[in-house]
Amino acid sequence: MKHHYLTEDHSIFRQALRKFLQKEAYPFYDEWEKNRMVPRAFWTKMGEQGFLCPDLDEVYGGSGVDWGFSVIINEELERVGSGLIGIGLHSDIVVPYISEYGSEEQKKKWLPACTSGKMITAIAMTEPDTGSDLAGIKTTAKLEGDHYVVNGQKTFITNGIHGDLVIVACKTDTTINPPHKGISLLAIERDAPGFSRGRKLDKVGLHCQDTAELIFEDCKVPKDNLIGEEGKGFQYLMNKLQQERLIVAIAAQTASEEMFSLTMDYVKSRQAFGRPIGEFQNTQFKMAEMATDIEMGRVFLDGLIAEHMDGKDVVTKVSMAKYKLTEMARQIATECMQLHGGYGYMEEYQIARRYRDIPVASIYAGTNEIMKVIIAKNLGL
Repeated sequence: MKHHYLTEDHSIFRQALRKFLQKEAYPFYDEWEKNRMVPRAFWTKMGEQGFLCPDLDEVYGGSGVDWGFSVIINEELERVGSGLIGIGLHSDIVVPYISEYGSEEQKKKWLPACTSGKMITAIAMTEPDTGSDLAGIKTTAKLEGDHYVVNGQKTFITNGIHGDLVIVACKTDTTINPPHKGISLLAIERDAPGFSRGRKLDKVGLHCQDTAELIFEDCKVPKDNLIGEEGKGFQYLMNKLQQERLIVAIAAQTASEEMFSLTMDYVKSRQAFGRPIGEFQNTQFKMAEMATDIEMGRVFLDGLIAEHMDGKDVVTKVSMAKYKLTEMARQIATECMQLHGGYGYMEEYQIARRYRDIPVASIYAGTNEIMKVIIAKNLGL
C-alpha cells in the first residue's frame, strides 16, 4: 500500500533496509531468541548503515530526514520480530528526550554515539510498586554539591542489560504538591558509581529483548546530567508519550499484517478433507473479518502518522490507535493460531512466537485501560 506521507526516497530506503535485514537479521533471529539477547554487533551494523536515529541533524551523526524514515524502520524491524522493539525505543523514544530537552553539551557528548550504535539507551519509569501511576514513583535524587545521589529501583526496563545511558525518572522534590511537579529526568551512564543491574527478566514473549531491573544505591550522577530543568520531568514525559504510543500502534498494525500474511499462505496450502482449508466458509469468513480490521486500522494509522509528522496534537487519536490496534493484534494472533490448528502451537511455526509476543503491547507505554481514561477525559467526560 502506498502511504500518502511517503515518497520515492522512502521507498528506496525501505528496499535498502529490507536487503540489510535479510542478510543481518532474519537468518539469526531464532538464535537471538534462544540466546535471549540481540547482540550489540547488530546495533553497530544498524548504526553504520544509518538506520539509527535518522531524523537527528547531521551534526550529531543523523541524516536529518523526516520521521517517515523512522516509521519504515519500525515497520521493517517488526516484520523480523517483536523482540527488536528496543531499537525503536532507542531511536524514537529515548533519544528525543536528549535532542529536544538536552543541553548542547549533552547532545554533542551522547548523540553521535547513539546514532552509531556504540551507545544504547533506555528509559526507566516503571518501579516494582509503580506502573501507570507515574506521579507515585519513589526513586529519589538528592543534590549534594555537584552530584545527585540517586536511590531506588526500576523494573521492566527495555534495553536494561545493554543500556549504556538510561534516562531515569526520579523525585528531586519529595515534598511538593502535586507530587508530579517533583519529578525530574537524569541521564545515568553505565559506569555511574552505585548503579547496577538486577535480574534479566524471563518473559512470556519478546525473548530476545533484554528487559531488566535497574538498581540505584547511593548512585552518584553529575548534576550536568540533568535533562532540561528540575521539576519538569513529568511534563517532558507526557509530551513524548504521544510518539511512544504511536510506535506501539505501528508495531501492532505491522504484526497484524504479518500474521495475516502467514495465515493466508497456510490456509491456501494446508489440506483437510481433500481440499485447502481456505476453501471452507468458516476460514473464509475469519480471513475476511481480519482483512477488514487490518485495512481499517492501516487507514486510521497512516492518517495519524501524517498528522503527527505535521506537528499536530493527536493525543486522543494516538490513545485510540494504541488501544484499538493492540487489541486487534491480540485478537488476530488468536484467530491465526486457531486457523493453523495444532501446528500453530508448535515453536517451529512463527505464529506461535507472534502469539506470545503480542499481548504485552496492550500493557506497556500506558495500559489500554489508561488509554481509555485519556480518550474519555478528552471527550469531555
